[in-house]
Amino acid sequence: MKRGKSDTKLDTFVSLSKQRSIQIVIAVAVFYMLLVTLEIPFVFDSRFTSETTTATSTTLTRFSHLQSEQDLHDKDAPSRPMNWVSHNSAQPMRSQLARSTTKPNKILSTLGFEPKTFDPTKKDGSVSLHKAAKTAWEDGLKIWDEMESGKMQVLEVKKPENKSEPCPNSVSLSGSEFLKRMRMVELPCGLTLGSHITVVGKPRAAHAEKDPKIALVKEAGETVMVSQFMMELLGLKTVEAEDPPRILHFNPRLKGDWSLKPVIEQNTCYRMQWGTALRCEGWGSKADEETVDGQVKCEKWVRDDEDDDKSEESKATWWLNRLIGRTKKVSFDWPYPFAEEKLFVLTLSAGLEGYHINVDGRHATSFPYRTGYTLEDATGLAVTGDIDVHSVFAASLPSNHPSFSPQRHLEMSSRWKAPPLSVGSVELFIGVLSAGNHFSERMAVRKSWMQHRLIKSSNVVARFFVALHARKEVNLELKKEAEFFGDIVIVPYMDNYDLVVLKTVAICEYGVRTVRAKYIMKGDDDTFVRVDSIIDEVNEIPAGRSLYIGNINYYHKPLRYGKWAVTYEEWPEEDYPPYANGPGYILSSDIGRFIVSEFESHKLRLFKMEDVSMGMWVEQFNSSRPVEYVHSLKFCQFGCIEGYYTAHYQSPKQMICLWEKLQKQGRPQCCNMR
Repeated sequence: MKRGKSDTKLDTFVSLSKQRSIQIVIAVAVFYMLLVTLEIPFVFDSRFTSETTTATSTTLTRFSHLQSEQDLHDKDAPSRPMNWVSHNSAQPMRSQLARSTTKPNKILSTLGFEPKTFDPTKKDGSVSLHKAAKTAWEDGLKIWDEMESGKMQVLEVKKPENKSEPCPNSVSLSGSEFLKRMRMVELPCGLTLGSHITVVGKPRAAHAEKDPKIALVKEAGETVMVSQFMMELLGLKTVEAEDPPRILHFNPRLKGDWSLKPVIEQNTCYRMQWGTALRCEGWGSKADEETVDGQVKCEKWVRDDEDDDKSEESKATWWLNRLIGRTKKVSFDWPYPFAEEKLFVLTLSAGLEGYHINVDGRHATSFPYRTGYTLEDATGLAVTGDIDVHSVFAASLPSNHPSFSPQRHLEMSSRWKAPPLSVGSVELFIGVLSAGNHFSERMAVRKSWMQHRLIKSSNVVARFFVALHARKEVNLELKKEAEFFGDIVIVPYMDNYDLVVLKTVAICEYGVRTVRAKYIMKGDDDTFVRVDSIIDEVNEIPAGRSLYIGNINYYHKPLRYGKWAVTYEEWPEEDYPPYANGPGYILSSDIGRFIVSEFESHKLRLFKMEDVSMGMWVEQFNSSRPVEYVHSLKFCQFGCIEGYYTAHYQSPKQMICLWEKLQKQGRPQCCNMR
């Protein structure tokens, strides 16, 4: 019995031991599952952090010489690798996957600027340019550092759109007041439908000129008798520090015109580019010619004004027919509206379709509105030339300030933001040169050809390249614009017309490194681009060939005199190399890589005319590898032509007009052909 009891106790002990073992195994299993479950995020975090750190380290090592870019990364995201993944949310995991298919957007150019980049001892004629570039680059970096550190402060100024600028219903000036204002009348709020301006003046007697701009001189030293004056409506508030556009140019030429007859010429001018002139030569408009608010564009006048007998006879015949009533409508040919040293009263009025000009109570000419401008844009009147102005009156002016300011016309809508960059290479990269204060121009580009499906799908990438402006407030606005829209690359130097060539090099660098494009195109912010036509044009060239496409100039010589003169020190050669006009040209990426490599190794020759510089670099590349030059007039240098690939000198409103016509009609059609 004792043994039996012992066996029972032993069995009970074994049974309890088994139960405890099972409980321990279960507890260990639960603990293990819990441990594994909690460990997974740490494993992923470690892996992603490691990969991210490695990638970041590689990127910084690759661009170790780009101090400006490194500074930008440090200041924008000093702890970004640690903040990419959260332990409490799966959302950053999706963000990480999104990052794997897109590239981060950088607003600062990664072109390698170094102290040795600009050598003042250069002996290739670019000494002054290198000195200017070195100073501009040093000043630009200081300004950029101030902007990044938040130390840049701008005094509070009223923005143009918030100004309580008065809008007078009328303006009146005497001749002496007009002279004190430098022959200019300001119209703060522009014009509106029904506005009219009256000028009382007297043309001066003709004087001799040796180099008249409106006549042809047969022999050197020959003089021509000239008497002419200009009345112009100007867009004074369009863009600061630039010549204002001439919204209406009214130019009576009493004597000195190349036709040897008195004429009236009317036109518009934008960025020194004249449109197609409307010349009234006394013939009168044709019956089938379109009118302006029912008025003919040009009235008829007596051309042979020296034939007094004919003039007197025509007057007598007119009065006779009037008295005896032979016809209900009797026509009479008046003389040319202006005469030397004879007082006149001219009235310019704004109609529905255009401007109308009456002289001494009679209609003289009408000029249709051109798409690039509105009545609000005409904020100044200038009268210059061979004329004495006695008084100026402007009435029926708008009582309200214009609803927008062209200088700050930005629409901060996500609709106009640039699409993200894809990780892979792209077919075409378009770099657009722009100035810091060209806010309206950039906005017009965003709303027009940058809406092309190839750009929206990131198969084609477009970016503005802008240098820093002399005014701090413009730079701060520019930085905000760049950060919001994501389509601006800031090249950190103080902007200067002679240094535009640096932006061109930056375009090449961005095209070959950041987006790895097959082809690189350079354009301007007043150039309209037909993206699909550009792609078709480059596809005409067999793959793998080096190419240079544009409106190419051959055997052009530098101007040695005048405003755009080039000295022999700057360009000692007699001819320029073949070069494509700057508003729009294309090159293959191998040429772009060559340019960047030469620049960063301090071997690239720089010249102040960026399009000539590009021609020079392509010619140098061509000496080692053949380049296919393709010339096409459809890369329009001056204005717009039918079937254009690019259209130049287009105002913001014309850019929108070209895009709308392209969308509605499916074919390119110019707005106000030039």
